Amino acid sequence: MASKNVETFRKAHDCFNRRDFDGILKTLADNLTYSEHPRSRTLNGKNQFRDFLQGWTNAFSDGKIINPQYLDAGDTVIAQFTFEGTNDGSFMGMPATGKRVSMPVCEIVRYDSQGRAVSAGAYYDAMTLCTQLGIMKPLATAA
Repeated sequence: MASKNVETFRKAHDCFNRRDFDGILKTLADNLTYSEHPRSRTLNGKNQFRDFLQGWTNAFSDGKIINPQYLDAGDTVIAQFTFEGTNDGSFMGMPATGKRVSMPVCEIVRYDSQGRAVSAGAYYDAMTLCTQLGIMKPLATAA
């Protein structure tokens, strides 16, 4: 049986897939810190996190979290999943490419005693993302 924290994490991912940002925000502590490691940036609080989510969904309007797997580690939960979507909006200041992406992602979330996410980090291969978007050549081609 999955822990309450795993169920909360699963709920947040389900909310993302439905674009229910308010549902996601209900799972977060007000003082959440979220590190997007590939872009070396840290988001502080619910408003910055909502903007982060909105940026991804504006860039990939059909973007979905698929095949999630959750590892329960007490007050910490690790999720591995695939993010898939079509780049039909501006992303990182670049115009839409119309290309489809599929990339593995790992998120690690720590929860407080009330079951709210207080810190989190996301890891994904930015080179894979940029290659699939066509803004970077594959390594074999670049070499």
